[in-house]
Amino acid sequence: MMAQRPIIAFAVCSLLAGGASFASAQSGMDHSMHRMGPEIVIPKGALYTKADVEFMQGMIAHHAQAIVMSKLAEANGANPQVLKLSRKIDQSQVPEIHIMQDWLRRYGQFAPDTASWHDMRMDGMLTDAEIKELSTSKGVVFDRAFLVGMIKHHAGAIKMVDDLFKAPGAGQEVDANVFANDVVTAQTAEIGIMRRLLTQLPPK
Repeated sequence: MMAQRPIIAFAVCSLLAGGASFASAQSGMDHSMHRMGPEIVIPKGALYTKADVEFMQGMIAHHAQAIVMSKLAEANGANPQVLKLSRKIDQSQVPEIHIMQDWLRRYGQFAPDTASWHDMRMDGMLTDAEIKELSTSKGVVFDRAFLVGMIKHHAGAIKMVDDLFKAPGAGQEVDANVFANDVVTAQTAEIGIMRRLLTQLPPK
């Protein structure tokens, strides 16, 4: 299966065209990645690349932080629609972490656990200060912070997929390709939902 670059490029362009609200959500995005685990060694003749391994390792940390964010909604008085979305994110990304860990172990690569979000900073992930602010917010203030933060978070995941397919030879192993494209499809749709929910919140 070949990489679906046009779909991802369209998704990225669509997100970047989202206007001022999206631009503000992008501010402070940390594009660095703190490496974890042993050096990545790719066996000769492997169907995957170093970029594939880095993508899976980084996306585990990325998903793990999204789950932490989502679990805050229950305790912080999120409105029913935001709570429903947060539960969907939680329920979908937990099994996806298992898929990525299994993929890495299948190829003899280091598989980070869900605590890795503390030490890895991928595109769109919230800073420690942003997580603290979200955890102490309540009601409508939480709803707004969650939606803005998760829009940024999802946009970062989509960029990670775009970067994967730009790397030479990457994204061609079948399972990695399918998973990466599924991330784009699901998270692009959820960004649309979150933008709509933002417009329904009371004004500041």
